[in-house]
Amino acid sequence: MNRKYVSFITIPILVMVLSFTACSEATEPSAGSETVTPANETVTTPEPENNKAPEPTRPQTESFDLMTGEGDQPLTAALQQGDGFSLYVFEKFDFDASEGRLFLTSNPEYNVEIEPLPADYDLTQLKTAGNEELEAFGEVSDYSGELVEHPLGYAEVYLQVSSGEGIRDYMVWKSESGDAYLFRLRNPKGEEASDFAGPVLVSLSTVQK
Repeated sequence: MNRKYVSFITIPILVMVLSFTACSEATEPSAGSETVTPANETVTTPEPENNKAPEPTRPQTESFDLMTGEGDQPLTAALQQGDGFSLYVFEKFDFDASEGRLFLTSNPEYNVEIEPLPADYDLTQLKTAGNEELEAFGEVSDYSGELVEHPLGYAEVYLQVSSGEGIRDYMVWKSESGDAYLFRLRNPKGEEASDFAGPVLVSLSTVQK
């Protein structure tokens, strides 16, 4: 009686051991197995987040050739930051960043106001406003378009009044990057007029974001 009982217990245990061994062999990967990527799938390797190219920066100083009383001379200008733009400013000039106003240090009456324009600016409306603004000072001349031997090169709008009091300009100009700006320039008649006119136009040609 005892031997039959022992034999009855042993057989099921042996079957269970064999079953577990078979399951383990079926599910365990072989030592030499490899993960194969289908031919039509591309493995994407994430790029590091810090590999972006640094944004270009402008030099802190630049040299420009200006016509002076002594002929063509190189003059150095320092980079100044305005509200949404920068420009190069020569010695004897100051720049008020809060107002976007560049002026002659010795006489602030010689100045130009720089106003960045929105991308959707209305050129016709600006030109009309410029005419109305300048008519109060005299007859308005229109030099819009290509500017020969002029630092700005081209202006979408270039209105000017020249009178006994001096010169006033109203200009809409685009930088090389396509950003547009409105310049209101005041150059009173006086001894400092020539000191102001040349350098200020070169400075305006360097305005950009």
